[in-house]
Amino acid sequence: MKDATGYTRESEILYEGGRIPGLGLKPETVPCFLTTAFVTDSLSEVQEVTKQKGYTYIRTANPNRTVLAQAISYLEGGAGSLIFSSGMGAITTTLIALLAPGDHVICNADIYGETFETMTKVLGKMSIDVEFMDLGDLAAVKKAIRPETKMIYTEVISNPTLALADLKSLAAIIHETKGLLMVDNTFTTPLAIRPLDFGADLVMNSLTKFLNGHSDAMGGSITAKTEIIDKIKPFSMLCGTPGDPFSSWLIYRGLHTVELRVPKQMATAAKLAKALQTNKHVITVNHPSLADYPQRQLADEMFIDKGCSAMLSFCVAEDREKIDKFMERLHFAHYAPTLGGIRTSLSHPVTSSHYNVPDDIRRQRGITPGMIRVSVGVENADDLINDFMQALEIFN
Repeated sequence: MKDATGYTRESEILYEGGRIPGLGLKPETVPCFLTTAFVTDSLSEVQEVTKQKGYTYIRTANPNRTVLAQAISYLEGGAGSLIFSSGMGAITTTLIALLAPGDHVICNADIYGETFETMTKVLGKMSIDVEFMDLGDLAAVKKAIRPETKMIYTEVISNPTLALADLKSLAAIIHETKGLLMVDNTFTTPLAIRPLDFGADLVMNSLTKFLNGHSDAMGGSITAKTEIIDKIKPFSMLCGTPGDPFSSWLIYRGLHTVELRVPKQMATAAKLAKALQTNKHVITVNHPSLADYPQRQLADEMFIDKGCSAMLSFCVAEDREKIDKFMERLHFAHYAPTLGGIRTSLSHPVTSSHYNVPDDIRRQRGITPGMIRVSVGVENADDLINDFMQALEIFN
């Protein structure tokens, strides 16, 4: 994919954000600014720094957040980005900043567990009415719109069932009432899709995951047009959710290999999903690359770059003892309550991300005790497939 300069993203991401305003030196790599404040020598200098929106206090601004925000904005194709201490910090702060008592929000029913809790517990205390719906039923979504509907919230593909949201159609619906479409791009990343190109107003990424890629730093981002960013930033300052310098530095470093890592992870995930479909012990496999994926045509329209996702999920028999033995037999993949790292990891949604979601609601969404979610790493694809196949023999 080439950008406006005519060069590829693969090359440009190595240089995006590499120059810090006000820094006279030109280091080969951006240093980590581990300082809580930046000093000034006079009141006149204080005034000038303030006027230029320079660096004063770490929570207000930090060079490491600046360069990371520039790089994320480049990847997502947005006017600006804010960097937060976590993905949940980005989600919660943004919702608090943009919504008010009496507002109505339509949220995808098939959503990350802690996002579900934020919608119910945090927004509930703010007297904001959140309506959970199957966003695949566009007619029902359109019917649910009210004058007070201010936002539709969704992930590009849901966690953990990988159902796809029709972003163009959802944007058209919410924009009729001048509301906002907020999209979580964590599972897909801007290497697979840029939601702003499909009409989204805000894009959230949990930078802890694929964009950092090394399972060693936590962060989140919001990308949007300038007027929206300007509304969110003061609340980020007051909520204390901006990202810290060291995590921002680590994530920025991780971005420089994102074009090497993520396309390979997405390609391997597609191969693994196809292989799992052939295993007699696997009941269902969820991945947008599969020929029988229920939203095949929509996936072809939306994912036109380097794949769709390095995430997949599959279901086996609801046998806790055998699932335990399956996990113990795996050589590469390991259980971890996160995703997006260079090593393949597993999670069990019923006992992790969706633990607090009632069982009947989980089952309605296809999330059973036999579901296993996989975050595919950079291992050799054949090695990974062979490992899963030998481990599945425990179900014989």
